[in-house]
Amino acid sequence: MATAFRTRPLDEAAIATMKAALRGEVIRREDPGYDDARRVFNAAVDRRPALIARPVDVGDIKTALHFGIDAGLKIAVRGGGHHGAGFGSVDDGLVIDLGRLRGIRVDPEGRTVRVEPGCTLADLDHATHAFGLAVPTGIFGTTGIAGLALGGGVGHLTRNFGLTVDNLLEADVLLASGELITASATTNGELFWAIRGGGGNFGIVTSFLFQAHPVSTIVGGPTLYELDEAEDVLRWYRDFVPAAPPELNGFFAFLTVPPAPPFPEHLHLKKMAGIIWCYSGDPARAAEVFAPIHAFGPPALDGIQSMPFPVLQTAFDPLYPAGLRWHWRADFVTTIPDDAIAEHVRFAATLPTWLSGMHLYPIDGAAHDRAQADTAFSYREARWAQVMVGVDEDAATSAATAAWTTDYWETLHRYSAGGAYVNMYMDEGQDRVRKSYRANYDRLVRAKAQFDPANVFRVNQNIRPG
Repeated sequence: MATAFRTRPLDEAAIATMKAALRGEVIRREDPGYDDARRVFNAAVDRRPALIARPVDVGDIKTALHFGIDAGLKIAVRGGGHHGAGFGSVDDGLVIDLGRLRGIRVDPEGRTVRVEPGCTLADLDHATHAFGLAVPTGIFGTTGIAGLALGGGVGHLTRNFGLTVDNLLEADVLLASGELITASATTNGELFWAIRGGGGNFGIVTSFLFQAHPVSTIVGGPTLYELDEAEDVLRWYRDFVPAAPPELNGFFAFLTVPPAPPFPEHLHLKKMAGIIWCYSGDPARAAEVFAPIHAFGPPALDGIQSMPFPVLQTAFDPLYPAGLRWHWRADFVTTIPDDAIAEHVRFAATLPTWLSGMHLYPIDGAAHDRAQADTAFSYREARWAQVMVGVDEDAATSAATAAWTTDYWETLHRYSAGGAYVNMYMDEGQDRVRKSYRANYDRLVRAKAQFDPANVFRVNQNIRPG
């Protein structure tokens, strides 16, 4: 049975009791920092929670959670607040903002790293890079590790080391019941299965333990091509990447060249096709691995070079600060037929803003070492996670940008595998969630009924408990 949420005024005595019990802070609508505290990464999301709790430890999280449940409030749990649908906030409810929980402990001998849920990918990379290690995550340093990991985790190291969930060894999870349990391959295995792709549906993860890998300096960066070459580039990319060594990752993009260094001025604000490469293997083999890329033909810009891995991981952060208006649509893709390529190029020619684009993230290589039923993340046979993003600085043009994004997705959806990566689409309804998990959905429903039968954790790509 789902929780019924109140609309009546909050009990002032109960709020005072919670505030007194928390070592962290509680922010109300009348407080000076409220507007800053309520904002999420996507400025198109403008929600006004009744209360925002900022815990500093697990005890605080438990106190805030139980206050929200007892008060009948709808509860949003925020890690990085980066999800396009704005699941890190909720109107008239309680936000539990984990942003102050940013502890990280690296074990360089065991090659593991324990991470608190308020950490960003940049926090994690900073800590692990000092020991010549990295955890496979995403492509923006500003992304929160918690939401990314629970949804799957696709990025520069996927082909070499798998998804983020494939590198999760255990997690401490606070359930709605107040019980704090550890989920791993040997303890609470059903919960461990469910959180590896099932999102924040089952509880609040208070600590992650990840496997790290020896990655320090990589060879990578962008190659950019003229838009009139894009069909040939995408056809070549489609065939080349699945056959490439798993140490080589490259995601394809339609983009507008940013009007700033290090890009040359003659390319500024030009619509182009690009591939952002990351080779994380033996540096002595880099020239051999990149030889067919250079042989394909001279790009308009060749930015391939050696760099510390965190440099690539944060390269896009200055271009996409918090406060832009985002509209996301996504699909999993197993094949990219020529007809689809022609449609992609047609939409690339009409990118509505210089911040908008389309990305194809490879999810083969090591990600294919797991079977569909091994984790909640279902689309193990897919080769790419495809996402269209319309991004605006100006609210006045946001509707037109959103329409372009939706039209693009609707045109290309017929070439997709049917579902989509839950971290990369908006709040699009229950059928969309079901299709994203396919045969794993019913098992997730059973796990939800076991660990969150009242559907307390429902501000997400929600899996209902029956």
